[in-house]
Amino acid sequence: MNIGAPGKPSDPVTYLADHEQYEKTGLVTWSGNVQVWQGDHALRADKITYDRNTGVMAASGHVAVVDPDGTATYADYLELSNGMHDGIGTAIYMRMEDNAKIAANGMRRTEGKVNDLSHVIYTACQICETNRLLPPFWQIRAYNGTHDVEHHRIEFEHGWLDMLGIPVIYFPVFSMTDPTVKRQSGFLIPGISPHDRYLGTYITIPYFWAIDQQQDLTAQLLVASRTGPQLSGQYRNALNFGNINFTGAIAYDTHGESRYTNTFGNDVGSAGNHGIQGYVRGSAQFAIDDHWRAGLNLNLASSANYMRDYRITGYGNEFLNSTAYLEGFGVGSYTKLDTSFFQGLNQGTIRDSDLPFVLPRLTYDFQGRPDALGGTFSAHTTDFNVYRPTGARDQRGELQMNWDRPFHNKLGQQWLLTLRLDSTLYHGSHLYQQPLFYESSRSHTTGQVLPTIALKLNWPFLRTFAKGHGSQILEPIVQAIYAPNTGYSERDNMPNEDSLGYEFTDSTLFSLNRYLGTDRLDGGLRGNVGIHSNWIWNGHVVDLLVGESLQEHITRNMPAYSGLDHHVSDPVGRIRISPSRFVDLTARGRYNPWKNRMDYGEGLISTGTELFHVNGGYVYEPVTPYYYYARSTPPDVYYKPISELSAGISSRWHEYHVSVFGRRALKRKEFVSLGGDLGYNNDCFGLDIFVIKQYTSIGGQQRNTTVLFNFTFKTIGTFGING
Repeated sequence: MNIGAPGKPSDPVTYLADHEQYEKTGLVTWSGNVQVWQGDHALRADKITYDRNTGVMAASGHVAVVDPDGTATYADYLELSNGMHDGIGTAIYMRMEDNAKIAANGMRRTEGKVNDLSHVIYTACQICETNRLLPPFWQIRAYNGTHDVEHHRIEFEHGWLDMLGIPVIYFPVFSMTDPTVKRQSGFLIPGISPHDRYLGTYITIPYFWAIDQQQDLTAQLLVASRTGPQLSGQYRNALNFGNINFTGAIAYDTHGESRYTNTFGNDVGSAGNHGIQGYVRGSAQFAIDDHWRAGLNLNLASSANYMRDYRITGYGNEFLNSTAYLEGFGVGSYTKLDTSFFQGLNQGTIRDSDLPFVLPRLTYDFQGRPDALGGTFSAHTTDFNVYRPTGARDQRGELQMNWDRPFHNKLGQQWLLTLRLDSTLYHGSHLYQQPLFYESSRSHTTGQVLPTIALKLNWPFLRTFAKGHGSQILEPIVQAIYAPNTGYSERDNMPNEDSLGYEFTDSTLFSLNRYLGTDRLDGGLRGNVGIHSNWIWNGHVVDLLVGESLQEHITRNMPAYSGLDHHVSDPVGRIRISPSRFVDLTARGRYNPWKNRMDYGEGLISTGTELFHVNGGYVYEPVTPYYYYARSTPPDVYYKPISELSAGISSRWHEYHVSVFGRRALKRKEFVSLGGDLGYNNDCFGLDIFVIKQYTSIGGQQRNTTVLFNFTFKTIGTFGING
């Protein structure tokens, strides 16, 4: 019971009562609807006897004490003194924050700081309104309990955790913060896991240190039966001008791995993946003024095997990325200066020496206001210096300028005129190494300037039907683009950092440049045509886009299966069908009429209600493009098609929920991921059982199936068991 600031015995007593009776001995008896105030405390009862000589109040019948913070204590009988800060009582019931409740046979209150309770019960669950004798969903039942009001802690001795009235766990001593506390130093709930492939049986013992109102530190010791211990910590600081959040650990990993053969058939060692290991991960961001801020994102680990062994977040990724940045925001402008470092995790597919250092990169964007001619000017630049221990090293300076002028006519035609100028200057060395593999071993200074003019027409035709409850849009789209032919970039020894991927889909059909970046540019004369149609009626939606590109010039070094290896491109399209709010289907793809096959396709479906919901997806591509630039000639794995199916099923019924998900590579006949969740949640308790199968192989091995049990008790915390 939190009684707030201590009062004084000499504080005046104010009261309201239906009846009162005075005795010569100084004893006053109030009866009826009695209300008494002394200091900041209020007392209500059917009958109160007050001794004016000693300051002792004896209350009986529907007794209630309300403290300054609103906490209420109810009792059959309560005897208080010393400004209502000392006392004893029977049949005690306390209502606290977050619906927490304490019931006890008896209580002794000392100096307004400590409440000693006998035969105590604590719960944060709702009590059944129809049968209040039914036990709550969970409760802590103890022989003795102590509520330390000054330090906001509740302790139980010789207690049981009851679930639905059944004793489940016995604990000789249990201590927790009371619900009024949001942050307080102390040990958190430990974790116990009976079995893990690499850790064995292990326990975690966390300790939380609330340093002050703005910063805290959580330290955790992990002790395992199959490997050495680990000490980790998380530091958080919420500053007035920013925030800091960092997590790190150090461990002694006893698992040493042998050599293995990677994806490319190479023999890979595994030195440095055991012994003293560690990681650090976190972020920091600071506001310099109203327009500028600086930040840091750090992700480093001693080895991928260590992350696998100790269940470190990020295991399974190809690499870790660390960045430091400075960015500014202006009216219509944005500036960012950053540097990046990459650490490869899966040495089976990529080596650390192949990964770049970005030292540094400058990005600037400007968007102007409409000018006197009705057009809008914009500018963009991304300049960088890329260094690889093994691979191409290059520097780039870039300036891209755009002028867009929209207009329309009386026929409802919407026109967009775009004038664009791309200019880039490079200096590169080691271009004969990955990812370019050019023939020249010399350093080269080169560049490109490409002016582009484009005119786009959208001509939407709209009609309504179904008595005004539906509409249809039929929108032809035509675009003409002209730019000089860009030539053969390999012959010009031009570096390539941001355009290794090429996407020709419905989303890039009308893009001025269909490469992902600007190191490679689309040149020549070409036209893009498409038809967009949209139907909406009575909650039904059908949206369709189909189109293709006609080009005078065919780029010689276009990646395979690009869809642009003829003067008339492969047609691309997208369709979305939503017959009701319970079903949504989206599909997109690219068809190759020259070889009578689909060279790209994907689909998503979502259907069902909260009671039963299904979602699924499929993606197909005839190659695995990630490996195209891994060697001077694509390895065999590049020619393996991507044909992946993903699906998920979920259901929620009252307090219960269940979900299952999976992703499978059909051509490779193997799962990529698999898992599920089964859970129950009510007003005071949560149980989730997660099952996850990891198929990522790092260091020649992969983790087994992981089973995680999470128990959440309201006002107490979450307790987890890994298996």
